[in-house]
Amino acid sequence: MDEKDIENLMDKFDKSSMKEFKVTGDDGTDIYFSKLEHAPVQNVAPAASSNAASTKNENASSNQAAQSSAAKIKAPLVGIVYFAPSPEKPVYKNVGDHVKKGETVCVIEAMKVINEVKSPISGTITKQVANDGDMVEYDQPIFEVEED
Repeated sequence: MDEKDIENLMDKFDKSSMKEFKVTGDDGTDIYFSKLEHAPVQNVAPAASSNAASTKNENASSNQAAQSSAAKIKAPLVGIVYFAPSPEKPVYKNVGDHVKKGETVCVIEAMKVINEVKSPISGTITKQVANDGDMVEYDQPIFEVEED
């Protein structure tokens, strides 16, 4: 499934009366939409993966969690992340910048609506995890921050 297919699904889901929708693409990609207030978050590996691959991913994620004790600014919704208000304007925050609680650090476009992402913490941005224009999932880390 490409980005256009996903955007079309998001648009149709938004206009529908459905509360939840799940689809599996030909490439094994699972997509889940929900209008429920506290929707379950599912991280499903592609159907073609083996147990060895999933074990490797679990070990990698546990090692990554152990190595990175930094606080994270996470995506509050599913959409496309942008780090500047428009292409000709400067980015909200760069790595090394200080951010205050409540300050806008990026925006996420979801169904043609731009949503500001505000920092829940104060500190210095140490790492940008997502790239400009990436599709991000709910609760996916966008920045790592060393808290004050």
